[in-house]
Amino acid sequence: MADSYDVVVIGAGPGGYVAAIRCAQLGLKTAIIEKDAKLGGTCLLRGCIPTKALLESAHVYEKMKSSSKFGVKTSGVELDFPGVQKFRGRTVRANSNGVSYLMRKNEIEVISGHGRLKGAGTVTVTDGDGKVSELAAKHVILATGSVCMDMPFIKMDHERTVNSDDILELKTVPESLIVMGAGAVGTEFASIYASFGSKVTLVEFQDRLLPIEDADISKELARAFKKRGIDVRTGTAIREVKTTKNGVSVAMEPAAGGDKETVEAAMLLVAVGRAPVTADIGLDTVAAKADDRGYIEVDELCRTAEPNVYAIGDIIKSPALAHIASHEGVVVAELIAGKDVHPINYGHTPNCTYSDPEVASVGMTEAAAREAGYDVKTGEFPFSASGKARIMGEDHGKVKFVADKKYDELLGVHIIGPKATELISELSLALHLESTVEEIYHAIHPHPTLAEAIGEAAAATFNGAPLNF
Repeated sequence: MADSYDVVVIGAGPGGYVAAIRCAQLGLKTAIIEKDAKLGGTCLLRGCIPTKALLESAHVYEKMKSSSKFGVKTSGVELDFPGVQKFRGRTVRANSNGVSYLMRKNEIEVISGHGRLKGAGTVTVTDGDGKVSELAAKHVILATGSVCMDMPFIKMDHERTVNSDDILELKTVPESLIVMGAGAVGTEFASIYASFGSKVTLVEFQDRLLPIEDADISKELARAFKKRGIDVRTGTAIREVKTTKNGVSVAMEPAAGGDKETVEAAMLLVAVGRAPVTADIGLDTVAAKADDRGYIEVDELCRTAEPNVYAIGDIIKSPALAHIASHEGVVVAELIAGKDVHPINYGHTPNCTYSDPEVASVGMTEAAAREAGYDVKTGEFPFSASGKARIMGEDHGKVKFVADKKYDELLGVHIIGPKATELISELSLALHLESTVEEIYHAIHPHPTLAEAIGEAAAATFNGAPLNF
């Protein structure tokens, strides 16, 4: 007889394991199925956590090389790349072990293997030896995540042509690197390897870096990257990639058409997005449906067309971010438990890019606000006028507010500069609470802090000028 559960979660990434924890906290008998040897999913094992560990090493390395400006003399500073990789590995293991601990603490049964739906109320698990077992489930949460997307005209050999999984496992720093795609993933790796000493070329088909961000922020990032020696190619299409004896030969041209140019490098990173993992999870046995790209169709509460089957995270058409998957997991768990739940406002999703400089945003860009019909006002404050940023030696970038003139409604905030990914949380809360710019202006921000820049940008938006510049 099959083991029986109130909830079975397929996939132990930040959507799945958070959903499982919340289900268990609410008194539901819960199991979670994971095919990887470790828990944590792409974010923890091959994405957010290891990438940010590399970025931290890159930041420390850059800081130490410039320590003399702080009155600290150092000598013989050099990059220990094997040590960098050990740090990354330790960080990942510690976080994955933490997830395992949370499963034990919350009495969630962890089942290793490949989970699939088998009609309504049944999930099969195929273990590493091919043995198949069955679980009975009143509710099933699909959280199977995503994988790196390839380009059909590029042959991936995972040595010279690599994806974001491959580049995490490098043994040495490539002398030169071409990065295809300037979204968050491509931008972060361009930043990492520029710090580590690679000659980096960053290629983006659209007309600016980080195309989802505010145009002013994209321009600021391009300036900062060029200052760091990164060769930024926006509005550029890669047309052909050949592997050579020493690396790759990449033919590119203006996206609008024009003369081709060939650039050679030791390695090409393809960072053009991710694809949902839904091809082998038993959707053909239930009413739940996926579109032609593999995304599962859900309603505003992540319910599929199959009763009591839910889908969260990268396999649905919501922002493909760990924090969004986690929030979706909580919504579904509380829905199953009979709680009063509300749809997620995806318009308030914080976006974070951990490059040097960091970029973070929440809410509407200036262009989007104008397109939506708002009478827009903006205000900015540069980190060059921040005492704390000067102390840190990281006084590049700015905070930009986007607001509605009529009601002073905060519509969006965009930050490029030191600790931008930490500073954005205040603005996420402000949007969630439907704050006005005046309310943020009157909130006391301590001095000297980076957060002062938020208060100053609010002052610039509300009064027409910051107080400290």
